[in-house]
Amino acid sequence: MKKYQPWIGIAFLIGVIGVLAWTASVLLKKRGASDAGSFDFAIEDTTKVTSIEIRDAFGKKISLIKQGQNWVDDRGQCVSAPNVSFILEAAKLIEFKGYLPEKSKKNFVNLMTTQHIMVKFFVDGEWDKTWYIGPPAQDHYGQIMLLESAEDGLSQEPVMMRIRGLNGIISPRFFSDRKKWMCTSLFAHTPEQIRSVEVRNYEKPDLSFKVLYSGKRFEVTSNGKPLLALDTSNVYRYLQEFRNVHFNSANLELNQQQCDSVKRSPKYATLRVKTDKGTLKTLHLYRIKATDLQRNEMGEMVPWDMNMLWAELENGALVKCQYFVFNPLLMGHIYFPAIVEPSRNPGERK
Repeated sequence: MKKYQPWIGIAFLIGVIGVLAWTASVLLKKRGASDAGSFDFAIEDTTKVTSIEIRDAFGKKISLIKQGQNWVDDRGQCVSAPNVSFILEAAKLIEFKGYLPEKSKKNFVNLMTTQHIMVKFFVDGEWDKTWYIGPPAQDHYGQIMLLESAEDGLSQEPVMMRIRGLNGIISPRFFSDRKKWMCTSLFAHTPEQIRSVEVRNYEKPDLSFKVLYSGKRFEVTSNGKPLLALDTSNVYRYLQEFRNVHFNSANLELNQQQCDSVKRSPKYATLRVKTDKGTLKTLHLYRIKATDLQRNEMGEMVPWDMNMLWAELENGALVKCQYFVFNPLLMGHIYFPAIVEPSRNPGERK
């Protein structure tokens, strides 16, 4: 009978441990690669993103395209820079929040097939990643998402993601409604870039005026008559108001018939601005009816909303504007005292 050799058992044990270790290593590597492919949503250098395509659950689609330092849509129209920044911020700061609970995974996978937003990111002109954004996480501090990338393909199952440093859902940053993407900028001119400003006040014609700049001197007229006393510093103060003028929001409430009705109603005022480049922008302004009487900037009680008004752009679109923004542009008598506010009728309430 052969004598038992302890080293044989030790060698066998070492061999078994080695095989198990190798197997575990392979499985971990595979799992790690799979996991990375599931939640590697982030784009490290978002300055290289050249276009973004968004498609909602109803098939509505918009593409955002980088042109130099600006962004336009697939129709060449300017888009809101802050909205693009919110998307790029999400792309840079998105991080893994957790796996879906096993008991609810099937339900969320089914929801993802019908209730998702698809977002494609193109880097240096090439497709890089696609996000499928599903419903919010159950605690509403993240979003259930699925990733497809050029490197790893389509992930096997969705995971929960969040934006680092922020609590909340991700999906509101991604929308395909073109109205919500409209650039809100109306004027962005320095005084030196402006050649003329004309304001026609249809409700109070005496408050209509025009500012002209020949390149050498200013002239202000009221109803065609030049103002005899003119303080140049006040002209500069007035023209400074055109440095950064934005509308408040696109029209998200009126249908075409209602828009036509607004445009047929009496105008409140018309504003025309001509620049040294020869461009001329015209805005027609309309009051918005209020449910109750409100006090206007003259102290009068009027049936108008004194917070918001409609502006008709040159392409016919209506946008909502704030009086807070437009009053300094329309009230020339504040800057030019020779434009006299018409006296009120006897007995008219302030």
